[in-house]
Amino acid sequence: MKKIYDDVLHFLIHHSIIFTVIIMCMVHASLLVLAWAGGAPELAFTNVVSVIVYLFCIILCNFGHITPVYVSILLEVGVYSAISTHYIGWDTGGFFFLFAIVPIIIYFGCFIFKGVQRWIIAISLIAIFIEYVIIYLICVDRVPVYDVGFGIKVALMVFSSFVMFFGVIFYNGMHIYSSEHEVISLEEKNEKLTEDAKIDALTGLLNRRGFMPIVEQTVKSKDVEKYCVAFGDIDNFKRINDSYGHECGDEVLMHIARLITKEMSECDVCRWGGEEIVILMKDYDLKEAGTKAENLRKIIETTPTVFYNVRVPVTITIGLCDNAAAGSSPDDVIKAADARMYYGKQHGKNIVISEDISEDD
Repeated sequence: MKKIYDDVLHFLIHHSIIFTVIIMCMVHASLLVLAWAGGAPELAFTNVVSVIVYLFCIILCNFGHITPVYVSILLEVGVYSAISTHYIGWDTGGFFFLFAIVPIIIYFGCFIFKGVQRWIIAISLIAIFIEYVIIYLICVDRVPVYDVGFGIKVALMVFSSFVMFFGVIFYNGMHIYSSEHEVISLEEKNEKLTEDAKIDALTGLLNRRGFMPIVEQTVKSKDVEKYCVAFGDIDNFKRINDSYGHECGDEVLMHIARLITKEMSECDVCRWGGEEIVILMKDYDLKEAGTKAENLRKIIETTPTVFYNVRVPVTITIGLCDNAAAGSSPDDVIKAADARMYYGKQHGKNIVISEDISEDD
């Protein structure tokens, strides 16, 4: 059901100008009948002219000439409102059409005119208001040319009121929907760009999309006989966010990323997600990797993050695994390093775990 709703609104947005012209044509065809029934032949003829104008506008829409259509709508409604009020009086509601086109002026004007050209929208709205005031001052107490009868007056008033409310509700609804659709579309594009990017925007480290192909290539390479993966997680990161704010948390992540990048300059470093960091250490055996990881842990422990002159102490827990221990699958090595990091989290934090340890040990 929602898909049908979205498809209908999407269709109306992309065909809104020709839809508007068709509706206006139908409105004047109905007014033609009411004017003829009310015995106002000049007004009926005016509606015939209006119908012809909108039929011509339909042709212009098909050829993509939107600006002439926009101008035609403004002029036609302005002229018709004045003529209608002159012939059949103020109390038949012809002036309501002036209000009905206000959302049309704004909605289509914002698409047609850009930058300083949008003054045209403001000028058009002012002109509509001035015309309304003039029609009121001249016609509110003036006897109309034709007395169309009470029934026709009521029908015209109700019909004109309906057109006005429909215009306001429809075009405001279209504006709200199109704005939300544009925002959603931009969010989806940004998400797609983020997914396509190989670099984490905050830390400058690789993200998973950029990191995993490197790991897979390392596994397949005949030139790399041994490698280790270090899976690190910043300790008590939620407490840092809660105590100092998310801006401080971001600063901690950037600070840790800089330290790791400097200390592990020959390695590939990935922000795995949140506060998790994964490091691919090529040509390292488990002992060498353990020494390197321990040095990194000590550097992070002794180099607090400075946030607005506040020194925020930070530690990291690291799990290590090599390809010999976990097999040739990149996922297996990373999962094994993650499991060892998790064990370190459960047993004191701020530690490097480079082997499986049973609960009995």
